Amino acid sequence: MIEELIKILNRENIEWEIYWEIGRGSSFKIEKCELERAQRKYHSGIGLRVGYKGKQGFSYITGINHSKEDLERFVKKTIKLARVGEVKFYGFPEKKPIKKVSGIYDKRIAELEFEEALSMGRGISQKESELREKYGSNYTFSGRLAFGVAKDGIANSNGIELEEESTGMSFSVYVVKKDEKTGTGDYYKASRSMMDFEKELEVGLEKALQEAELSYKAKPMGAFEGEIVLEPHSVASVLELFISNLKGDNVYHKRSRFTRVGEKVASESFTLIDDATLEGKIVSYSFDGEGNPGQRTVLVGNGILENFLLDETYARLLGMKSTGNAVRDFRTPPHIGTSNIIVEGEEENLEDFEGVVIKKVFGEHTANPISGDFSLTIELGYIVKNGELIPFKDNMFVGNVFEFMNSIAAVGKKKEELGAFISPRVLGLGKIV
Repeated sequence: MIEELIKILNRENIEWEIYWEIGRGSSFKIEKCELERAQRKYHSGIGLRVGYKGKQGFSYITGINHSKEDLERFVKKTIKLARVGEVKFYGFPEKKPIKKVSGIYDKRIAELEFEEALSMGRGISQKESELREKYGSNYTFSGRLAFGVAKDGIANSNGIELEEESTGMSFSVYVVKKDEKTGTGDYYKASRSMMDFEKELEVGLEKALQEAELSYKAKPMGAFEGEIVLEPHSVASVLELFISNLKGDNVYHKRSRFTRVGEKVASESFTLIDDATLEGKIVSYSFDGEGNPGQRTVLVGNGILENFLLDETYARLLGMKSTGNAVRDFRTPPHIGTSNIIVEGEEENLEDFEGVVIKKVFGEHTANPISGDFSLTIELGYIVKNGELIPFKDNMFVGNVFEFMNSIAAVGKKKEELGAFISPRVLGLGKIV
């Protein structure tokens, strides 16, 4: 059917791009040790962009099995949207060599029967029930488990025609300890390949329980200003504000603090990388949502801004080249996103750090990414003193993201994966109120 659509488009005096998806997924929700929901979903559809006399039209259809007449109406509708619309068109990518990224498809996930997946969901429920019996009724256990397989494809009038199949698996557990106080802990893991699930479940529940115990004992600490270590979860929250300033659309529309590469934007001890080519990682891909190659992009190298995150449109508008960061589904035109984000830099053994450590914060969506000012609620932190952990929470971590980036003295040697975010601990200057 894609071939038929291409034939129809080639008869028109337009530039065109087709993006299609076919996929299915299974998901399971466990609440209070009970398997509350088990479902399987299928999705498929085609997104069509056309360029006509300097303007762009976009529309989509669900499903991939359509009659020739339906496809012709689909094309006519999208061309009409370009004629009457006001969205400017800057062109589609040219065909380029694509290097296949390995490890993003696992046959074991693709061929997993629903009943097999369901038994794994029940396994979470059973294990959590055992733990609740062991620890008591003031503990509540919840979790989620999901599997998916998808085939994505893209073709355009410049000769690009690509298709890639990928798989994914994720699970999370959440623990609440509650009587006169409340403590919470969670764990999340995602993978392109089938995990050793029993082992990961044991690890996840143990870590979530440890975190819940710390959270339960935590109370607000006194005000503090000085050296602070951020664990990867809180590093991700702070960097969310910073990365917003690296997106090409924000740079072009002057919604970014930065205007050009070559600026000093962080400490020399800090490096930030976006890498879609990592083997087996959860947001690795061979080509992006426009057919440009996925690539490894050093965004900040030893404190110097080296690249912005770019799709085809904003690369052209800024006089640069796409970094392969167009993300989308068939229902939307492409927009700029990230792949796997990696933090590197001048390493120290921060595992032995004694002082203030912030494990988790929330509220980054309320911060101003252009000014960089933030005030984040500390969900969990702790003070390490003579090897002892003294937990705290409900304080505010306040400051300015650009000042914090320039204060970074070192990063840890041990990296942790949080989905597509890969980071060690980070040591910098901060303020807690």
